[in-house]
Amino acid sequence: MDTKFVCAQCHKPHPASPNLLACEDCGAPVDVDPSTPITSPLAVTMSEGHTPVVQLDAIGRRLGLRRLYAKLEYRNPTGSFKDRGAAMLVSMLKDHGVSRVAEDSSGNAGAAMAAYSARAGIKATIFVPASAPAMKLSQIAFYGAEIVKVEGGRQAVTEACQRYCREQGVVYASHNLSPYFIEGTKSFAQEVITQMDPPPRHVLFPVGNGSLLIGAWKGWVEAMKDGRAKSMPRLHAVQTEACQPLASAYRGDAWRPSGGVATVAGGIAVERPPRLQQCLQVINDSGGQAVAVSEESILLWQSLLASEEGLLAEPTSAAALAGLEALVRAGAIGRDEVVLAPLTGFGFKDRIPAG
Repeated sequence: MDTKFVCAQCHKPHPASPNLLACEDCGAPVDVDPSTPITSPLAVTMSEGHTPVVQLDAIGRRLGLRRLYAKLEYRNPTGSFKDRGAAMLVSMLKDHGVSRVAEDSSGNAGAAMAAYSARAGIKATIFVPASAPAMKLSQIAFYGAEIVKVEGGRQAVTEACQRYCREQGVVYASHNLSPYFIEGTKSFAQEVITQMDPPPRHVLFPVGNGSLLIGAWKGWVEAMKDGRAKSMPRLHAVQTEACQPLASAYRGDAWRPSGGVATVAGGIAVERPPRLQQCLQVINDSGGQAVAVSEESILLWQSLLASEEGLLAEPTSAAALAGLEALVRAGAIGRDEVVLAPLTGFGFKDRIPAG
């Protein structure tokens, strides 16, 4: 059975193609049609996934939670969950005979795409914010990818990459839009289902573009249909107060980007996420919430993860715990409920705060 795409909004079917990133009718993002799943083995893989789940005893006590867990997504080959999506996307690009791609990223997705493209023999150009952490830029470059630095916020980087792809005839391998990338992140949920008994009641994601949030939701939907899971956990999205398009839309108020966002959580500093409506649907369908947290709370929880649990995560990852604190205080998460937070990126990929 050939894989097909389907519009996430109007449900129009489309032939699968690495060049198709939006519905030809309504312009909304497209997904892999669940009735035509990808069943072939990955052509490009580095044994990504299979990341451990560990209990956070000390932080759980701080929050008054008896069953708090973290899934160490930074144990993936390039140090973030983005390897899940990159493995699937690059495998499909290789199957389609693509030899050259470009991608825009604040760091982690660029590193994943650079690494998997190198393994596939595909030439990669990665557009990044000029302000991206030096360690992430060094990692991307060391994989052999070309780096193009762009001044301004994430939206400016995206627009520069899209212009380049149009002008050069290069495939835009967007982790924000590619249905293949989203399809790869479903494995997060598939693993959690086998790792956690009892299963989590709440899962908190730091969200920029929402690929892990959406992919996890898809994974749980499929597992509920075939009987591997009995219920859907409540999926919560955490953003920063400095950049909160999704949290604002969830509240129903008007946040507007100001032409460049300054935040310690650069991995989720996405001003105009193209799958925002899909993220809202996932949150509402699962009974979750979207919250925005301060810079100070993110840095505090990053420090506590290291000093009390021995886990070195980047600030973007720690945003999930800052959001958890807000939801616990609001009474949305109870003491005895099972809670899971993916630690999405490794601490050495970002600047480690002094002291």
